This record gives sequence, C-alpha cells and structure tokens, in this order.
Amino acid sequence: MSEKKSQTEERIDTISSARKNKIRALNFLMVASFVIILAILILIIGYILCRGIPYVTWEMLSTEPSVLKNTYGILPNILNTLYIVIITLIIVLPIGVGAAIYLNEYARNKKIVRMIEFATETLSGIPSIIYGLAGMLIFCQFFGLGTGMLAGSLTLVIMTLPTIIRTTQESLKTVPNSYREGSLAMGAGKWHMIRTVVLPSAIDGIVTGCILAVGRVVGESAALLFTAGMANKIVSFGRAITPGTSGASLTVALYMYAMERNQVNVAFAIAVILLLLTFLINFAAKLVAYKLKKKVEQ
Repeated sequence: MSEKKSQTEERIDTISSARKNKIRALNFLMVASFVIILAILILIIGYILCRGIPYVTWEMLSTEPSVLKNTYGILPNILNTLYIVIITLIIVLPIGVGAAIYLNEYARNKKIVRMIEFATETLSGIPSIIYGLAGMLIFCQFFGLGTGMLAGSLTLVIMTLPTIIRTTQESLKTVPNSYREGSLAMGAGKWHMIRTVVLPSAIDGIVTGCILAVGRVVGESAALLFTAGMANKIVSFGRAITPGTSGASLTVALYMYAMERNQVNVAFAIAVILLLLTFLINFAAKLVAYKLKKKVEQ
C-alpha cells in the first residue's frame, strides 16, 4: 500500500510540475506579446512624432493652403474632419443605439435577430473602398447630393452603424436581468425601465462603440475620396451640411500631400495632428461617460 501511495504521489507531483511549466510558458508568452505590442505602438507613435512635430507650426494650423504664398495650412481640413465626425455621430448614434435596444429588449423572433446580427457582422468586414463606391453611386448620384461632406458623412454612417449596433447590443446583454425585473416590479413601464435603468448601466459599452466609430471616421480616407471631395476652403457648419459642399478631411489631405504632392514632411505633420485629435475626442467621450455614470449613481 505504501508503495502504491508513493507512486500515486509521484504521478501527482509530475502532473502538477508539468502544469506549472505550462502555466509559466503561457505567462511568458502573454508577457512577451504585451511587450512586443507595446514596443510596436511606441515605435510607430514615436516615429510619427519625431518626423512630424518639427513641421507643426501655428501658421500651418491656423491658415488655408495657398499656392501663391507657398503655405500648407490645414485649418480647413481640421474643421472638415470635425464637421464630418459631428454629422456622422448625430445620425448614427440614434439609429445604432435604437436598433441595439430593439434587438436586445423588444425583438422576439430569434431568427430575424440572428439574420440582422449576421448582416451587421458582414457589413463590418466590407472594405472601405467599396463603401466609397457605393456612397458615390447612391448618395452623390442617385439622391443628387453631389460630392460633399454630407454625402461623405452618410457613407460613414453606413460604415460605422455595425460597430455601434454590436457594441451597444453586447453592452446591453451585460446588464443583469434582476435590474429589469426589479424596475418592472416597482411599476415602471418597459421604455421607462430601459431609459432609466438599462441604458445608464450600459453607458460604458455605448461610449466604447462611439469611440470606435469616431476612430474609424477620423481615420477614413478611401470612402471620403469618392464622396466628400478634396476642397481646402474654410466653410461654416451650415454650409457643411448643404449638399454639394466639398471638403477634404485630414486623412484625405495627408494622402494628397504624401502621394500627389510629394510633401512627406507635411504628411507627417498632419499625422501628428490626427493623433492629437483622436486622443482629444476619446478623452472627451470618456469624460462625458464618466459624468453621465456619476449622475446616474447619484
């Protein structure tokens, strides 16, 4: 009996030591992956900053481009990017969040829900250049909006809609059913329950979807080349939502300076502005989410 016990203990020790070795190997792989990803991120951002910061000037940020003065002002491109982001979010957020609420809270036909989810996942994988061609044919030509920021924003609405729907839907699924049952048990209607209990509890996921959508809008160039145009004139927001008002975003301007005009240094300067603008928009979105969540908790 003692020999059997000792053999069993040896086997257990062997198995436990093998498991410990596997755990150590997995931990090493995870740490190595984290270090590699972090190093690549730091390398890319550092290279862009080193190449672009020396060419970022106040004149560049506050003026229009001029061939006569030989200046490379990007103020119109910054404003156009903000206009496109605002127009896109104003349209896509109500539609995307509303669709996610319907799919998660109201829809009873699971087949239809699965079909819609499959459609959104398929749409999210389509290349942006195809969205650009479709947007040009549908919004610019069929609806007669012309090449402008409104047509570009509507194209980006279709591109970012799957992201908003899926992230909001997954966030709504994380809200415990006890929250819904408790609210309904206290006499609240379904919409009142969704508006006051479910949505505030899922605000983090909704903001995450908003940030992902903004990131795709700010970084998009292929679709906007076909739909928004390449004008570099300062216009008001009222003009921006007028059909046919062409305007180049920062990414389109970056492409034009790098590929068409062979001004690589200016392109790197625009890349620095894009990084800063993305950071500011994400920070603002997180701050709004924090304020809303704190208000709900009070």
